[in-house]
Amino acid sequence: MKAMDSDWFVTEKVGLPVSAKVGAVPMERLNAWGGSLAIGHPFGATGVRLMTTASNRLVKENGRFAVLSACAAGGLAHAMLLERYTPSK
Repeated sequence: MKAMDSDWFVTEKVGLPVSAKVGAVPMERLNAWGGSLAIGHPFGATGVRLMTTASNRLVKENGRFAVLSACAAGGLAHAMLLERYTPSK
């Protein structure tokens, strides 16, 4: 994580195609509950497992957005942006 806030990482020595460092990532914005392996990796249902955990976490923490991603066999992957719907009162 420190590499994202490092000037050295954006030099030609490393070869990243960026012109400036990204900056420090606030650790409170990252998932501390674990990914698909940490929460259980049911074959064929990883996406549903991640979505359910993220949805429950949005409710518990009164969040609005969650971003999910997971790899799949053969170099495939999927990603999802969830938004918690809260009806107006």
